Amino acid sequence: MSGFAQRFGPRGLRRGATLTLVFGCALATAAATGSLPQDPAPAEPRPQTRAISSTVAPVDREEIEDAAEKAEADGTSVKDAAEEVVSRSGDRWGAVYDQREYEEFEKALDGSYTGVGLSARRTAHGDVTVSRVQPGSPADRAGIRTGDLLRTLDGRAIGKRPVAEVVASLRGDGTGASEGSRVELGLVREGRSWTKTLERARLTTEAVTVRRLGEGASPAVLIKVAAFTKGAGAQIRDAVREAPGDAGILLDLRANSGGLVTEAVVAASAFLDGGLVATYDVRGEEQALYADQGGDTDRPVVVLVDGGTMSAAELLTGALQDRGRAVTVGSPTFGKGSVQMPSELPGGSVAELTVGHYRTPAGRTVDGRGITPDLLVREGAEKRAETVLSGLGGGS
Repeated sequence: MSGFAQRFGPRGLRRGATLTLVFGCALATAAATGSLPQDPAPAEPRPQTRAISSTVAPVDREEIEDAAEKAEADGTSVKDAAEEVVSRSGDRWGAVYDQREYEEFEKALDGSYTGVGLSARRTAHGDVTVSRVQPGSPADRAGIRTGDLLRTLDGRAIGKRPVAEVVASLRGDGTGASEGSRVELGLVREGRSWTKTLERARLTTEAVTVRRLGEGASPAVLIKVAAFTKGAGAQIRDAVREAPGDAGILLDLRANSGGLVTEAVVAASAFLDGGLVATYDVRGEEQALYADQGGDTDRPVVVLVDGGTMSAAELLTGALQDRGRAVTVGSPTFGKGSVQMPSELPGGSVAELTVGHYRTPAGRTVDGRGITPDLLVREGAEKRAETVLSGLGGGS
């Protein structure tokens, strides 16, 4: 994505002056942190496995830049020097990317990534299992299926390794692996063990999927949003506009780790006729995000959330909940609502430093707290959400 404009909130590099709120933990679909061991992980996202924190010690930008410049002059690693400063600061959402990592990050925000097309999750029994296989991907062509157990990766036992680390290895993060490189997987299915070598490819994520629920002239419509990558907001808006009659909308934001704030605001605009979506502060200065006018304010809407719903997805959930536009169903969301400002360092590295937090239209702080749904449901949430939507007059 050229310019890296507005990544989950207002943002920008030192050379371009826009701010941005950052993803929660993992890019492109779901959170994959050790603190969420049973939530699905994204299809090889770039993880940031840092614990959530509602208070952070601000990093002195000059200090981190001075450390980076000194490292460059000494011929040592600029990234390592910058990471050391961020680590000392206590900024748990701060991050440092080298040039290649940052380029991959930008591509992921455009909805593409390098990987094999697997999503993974850790089960209640502690196994890492395939939760989704992207159609047409190397994993799909190799015959890997949802439910297969992942036992080894390049000959190394997965064991208790964090899911985020596993998906990062599938991408080849930190190894210089790129499109065309290979990764060997050890798998188990119904007691049969085998190994398969896959070649990484450039893949495109399917951020938004739409399907009808139930029968009849006016069925409900399920809109599943995996991530707020480029174009996702317009796809949601178009799906709402194209929904038949007065069909209700079931907006599924479970396992959505966020994305571009501009896309979340466009999505909010599909259901609102203008008005406030969220406020955020940058070093004490408050800013506001507003929906466009002309959204559909009549259709019943139910939003499904869980512990993997984070950042941009929480921003949208909070807006629809506070504005009385949707009934929220599921389990409490992750709680990622901090704002990161990026700084370009010598050699092309980029440091992202926390500078503030965002709030819902009613002034609620999300960071470290999450959003509690109107109806708490931990088992059978989708079925319950359909029932609620039907009761609101939304078909199904």
